This record gives sequence, structure tokens and C-alpha cells, in this order.
Amino acid sequence: MVGSISFANAQNGNGQRQEKIQALKIAFITQKLKLTPAEAEKFWPVYNQYNSEIKTLRINNRGGDVLENEQKLLDIRKKYKPAFENILGPQRLNDLFNAESEFRNVLIKRLKQQGQQNNK
Repeated sequence: MVGSISFANAQNGNGQRQEKIQALKIAFITQKLKLTPAEAEKFWPVYNQYNSEIKTLRINNRGGDVLENEQKLLDIRKKYKPAFENILGPQRLNDLFNAESEFRNVLIKRLKQQGQQNNK
């Protein structure tokens, strides 16, 4: 799964690239959390709403105060905590936040590697 992230940087349009990255993120999180079909059915609508709020925050607050933005991000996470805990339980909620961070790190690493290969 992680190795397949490399195709996300293909020469496609930005929209297609974003769709591929999103599909990889869904697969990555599903695998990391070991979501059952019943859990996934409950989890993904809540996660999509949560993720939409985070994207809006990041778009609207670019260049803003870093600490204020971090606090707003924390506030969003706290807002969704009860809903996620209801679906996943407390430990798997931590696993979710860790999986998001891990996915971002893997994606950045792969994109850097591809950039270095393209520059050779």
C-alpha cells in the first residue's frame, strides 16, 4: 500500500492527483484502524466532515498565527472526539491521529524521493 503512493505524483492534473492521494489515504487509514465494514460505514461520513473542517481551516488561515491555528485544529479534534470514540473507542482514536500523521510523513517522503529521481 505504502509503495503505491508513488503513482500519486504522476503527470496527471492536480484534481486527479488529489483524488488518488485521497483514495490512498482512505485505504491507509482503513488498514491501520482495521475497520470492519460496519465500522467503516459509520466512520467515513464523520471523518469526511471532520477532514472538511480541517481543510477549510488550513485554507482560510494560511499565513496566520501558528499558535492560533494549532489551537483551532485542536478544537476541531476535540469537537469530533466523542463521535470518533463512539465508533472506534479511545485507543483506536489515538491510532487514527497517528495514522493521519504517518500517512502524511510517508506521502512527503515518497514525493521527495520522486522529486530527487526526476532531477537526476
